Amino acid sequence: MTNHGPEAFSTERLDALPLRTAHAEEMATVLADPALHTYTGGAPEDLHALRARYTRWESGSPDPAERWWNWVLRVRDDGCLAGWVQATVKAPDAEAEIAWVVGTRWQGRGYAKEAATGLVAHLLREGSVRTVVAHIHPDHAASAAVAAAAGLVATEQWCDGERRWERSTGEG
Repeated sequence: MTNHGPEAFSTERLDALPLRTAHAEEMATVLADPALHTYTGGAPEDLHALRARYTRWESGSPDPAERWWNWVLRVRDDGCLAGWVQATVKAPDAEAEIAWVVGTRWQGRGYAKEAATGLVAHLLREGSVRTVVAHIHPDHAASAAVAAAAGLVATEQWCDGERRWERSTGEG
């Protein structure tokens, strides 16, 4: 498996663009609210740290059997970045672990649901993914609702205190 970058995709209101280091400046503002870390821990990164992270993500996984695909979410109506989605795609088991973040200013508008649903459809259409998973804190009702809207179902499996949600094509 090669570590080629992700393909852009679009939803009704969002363009998911392959993440680039150049997005760090605008995204530092989008991700500045400490409340975004309530369920994941940590704190907002400063611009220098975010640039370094985006450079690593843009370079791709050092593991040839794994792809790191990251997109920023641009709201088509105003041209602003509003968050990101990501997928870590593991070749041996054709599984993609996904995550999403929408900045506080853009929450409550359905963007997370739209982005996650679009991401899942994009990954399953892409062909090398048969199973999509997300790990969600049990108290994070909004993320659970996003996962359910994207067709993922809560399982009885847990990882680091988070419930595994899963959607599979049933193939393989």
